[in-house]
Amino acid sequence: MKFFQTIALTLFTLAGSVAMAADTAHEFSLKSIDGEKVSLEKYEGKVLLIVNVASRCGLTPQYEQLQAMHQKYAGKGLVVIGVPCNQFGGQEPGSEADIKQFCSSKYSVTFPMMSKIEVNGKGEDPLYSWLKSQTDKKSDISWNFEKFVVGKDGKVVGRFSPRVKPDAEEVVKAIDAALK
Repeated sequence: MKFFQTIALTLFTLAGSVAMAADTAHEFSLKSIDGEKVSLEKYEGKVLLIVNVASRCGLTPQYEQLQAMHQKYAGKGLVVIGVPCNQFGGQEPGSEADIKQFCSSKYSVTFPMMSKIEVNGKGEDPLYSWLKSQTDKKSDISWNFEKFVVGKDGKVVGRFSPRVKPDAEEVVKAIDAALK
């Protein structure tokens, strides 16, 4: 058993090292909610709003603002990316199919949704290791609906707490500046 723990720790350390060696978000991939590999390189030249989301959270109504931001800014070069996570109060317990159904039926979500990942701890996705390392606040994700604005060049230009709504003035200012 100790052998397998050592192997797992080594792989986790290597994944963290790879994440820290990356220069841009475009070097990472996620899996779409439909199970397809999505290289963030495909969004080079676009501004990204990456948000860890959950269906059973008090902040879940932020999906409405995220969809509105997507509709308002997609034509200007913004891509909203929803990344489900079940690490906070078990508030995203469903399958990818359940999440997709909920998002489309309750909030008419049309922006890209990814498969469920972990954003903190041992199973943390390398993208989130990198995102956190690129801001002044290098701490763990605090809850569902934490937001990262990534510029056209793949560099993080802003990090916003879960309670800051997607259409809050400071988020919109960061997005507008990144779109210029």
